[in-house]
Amino acid sequence: MNTHKSVTNELLRLFVCGLLCCATLIAGDALADMDITVLTGATLFDGSGAPPLTNAVVVVRDDRIADIGPLGQVPIPSGAVVTDLRGKWILPGLVDAHVHFFQSGGLYTRPDVIDLRHVRPYDIEIATIRRQLPATLTRYTRSGVTSVVDLAGPAWTYELRRLTYGSAASPRVALAGPGLAPALQPGLDGEHAPAIVVRTPAQARRAVRSLASDRPDLLKIWFALTPKLDPEREFRWVYAAIDEAHKLGLRVAVHATKLELAREMVRAGVDILVHSIDDELIEPELLSLMRARGVLYIPTLGVGRRYAEVLGQQLALSPFEKAMADSDVIASFDDLRWLNRGRTSKRRLPDNRIANENLLRVHRAGIQIAAGSDAGNIGSLHGPGLHRELELMVGAGLTPTQVLLSATRNGAAVMGRGNELGRLQPGMLADLLVLDSDPLADIRNTENIVLVIKGGQILHCDTKTLPAGCPE
Repeated sequence: MNTHKSVTNELLRLFVCGLLCCATLIAGDALADMDITVLTGATLFDGSGAPPLTNAVVVVRDDRIADIGPLGQVPIPSGAVVTDLRGKWILPGLVDAHVHFFQSGGLYTRPDVIDLRHVRPYDIEIATIRRQLPATLTRYTRSGVTSVVDLAGPAWTYELRRLTYGSAASPRVALAGPGLAPALQPGLDGEHAPAIVVRTPAQARRAVRSLASDRPDLLKIWFALTPKLDPEREFRWVYAAIDEAHKLGLRVAVHATKLELAREMVRAGVDILVHSIDDELIEPELLSLMRARGVLYIPTLGVGRRYAEVLGQQLALSPFEKAMADSDVIASFDDLRWLNRGRTSKRRLPDNRIANENLLRVHRAGIQIAAGSDAGNIGSLHGPGLHRELELMVGAGLTPTQVLLSATRNGAAVMGRGNELGRLQPGMLADLLVLDSDPLADIRNTENIVLVIKGGQILHCDTKTLPAGCPE
């Protein structure tokens, strides 16, 4: 009896060992099949708020960060492709938390602002924008922006999901789809309207349920009062829309640039303010409420100024913008010369002093700030536009460190993907940017791009500043 039991136990032991050996062999084969890239020697800004790490090692296995730490403390897997990045900087791929893909950034894209449909019909403008979407998406990754948030557009903007799915060259995109608004300006009220007009709580709830069926990543409310609109009446449907969205698990972003409106939106439960409050200084009570409710704040300091620069024929683009942006979009600005028959129309540039001070107040209150370019608006360029916004935020008084956090960790929070994007830590998606110079010394150094990696795949590599050659 005992002999039979011992034989059975021995057979069971051999069977288990066999299984373990097979599992080890399978795991070894799987590991051998993985793509492993190791970046060594650079200074690392990991997006967590920690001080930069010098002489860092980043191990990328397939689409994730496998290991990270100081050189000498991180084992380098055998067979890995190792790239020496001494003198360079590594940071998370940038996130532009406010763009509009239904707008080109060119002169003809906002007929509600400057109506040139007699020169270029809006249907032709939209058709061109849609045809150029793959190239527009690539402009973001070439500019080091590996994730973007489209904060509302016509229903056809959902085709971005098809364009970006499985595409290494495209950034990751979060979409709002059509938004809600109390009214639409002439020129944006037709077939390609970026919002649904609602006037009652019942209409708002129905509209939210209908929009939710397309699985947007968030809901956008465009809200600007006019003399024809009664604030008390409009606020009722806004409260209903936000309540319905939250019941369906949707976060709500709102366009409300005036203090009175923003205050009411925060009370209603909005999750994201997508523009600066620019008419009055934010009082401590509202700041406390925003912090308590975890409201995210996207300042978009540059968009109003760019409108004035283009329409006033005072635009001066940086070399980076000229290299990265759509040349046809840039060329459209010159059309004003013949449209104005050679006359110049100087425009006063917007005074950003209140918006700048509110940005600092929001920061000092401990409220999360995310960087967004509002690209697509006239003069706000898809791709390089975020870099200009970062420069304006530093000019307003934030430090480069604070601004980079707004364009990495906090941008990922706007996307709702802070658990896997915006920071460089083991287990996170391997979206990262390698720079030739220190962005903490000068925020404009974010334009000195050496490598762009998204999901572990190298999308762009500058061989001129990488003497050892690009990783294979």
